Amino acid sequence: MTTTYNELVQLIDSLQLDEQLRLAAYILERTRQAVVQDKPRRKWRDIRGIAAYPMLGEDAQDWVSRTRSESDEQRKMQLSE
Repeated sequence: MTTTYNELVQLIDSLQLDEQLRLAAYILERTRQAVVQDKPRRKWRDIRGIAAYPMLGEDAQDWVSRTRSESDEQRKMQLSE
């Protein structure tokens, strides 16, 4: 461990509990911001058009209608048991 780290630990130990909590919150927030800044955010327009239409050979509305119908049938079977 470096001298600076050890000095910081001693200084932190001398702080009141509420000051230690404020310092911890500050460090966590700074770290969170640094991590968020390092990760580029993806935009939908960057991936638009990548998947071929219709994906997997099925129209999106047909898929929605089919899966809803399947779910309805499954619920009916569960309720009748």
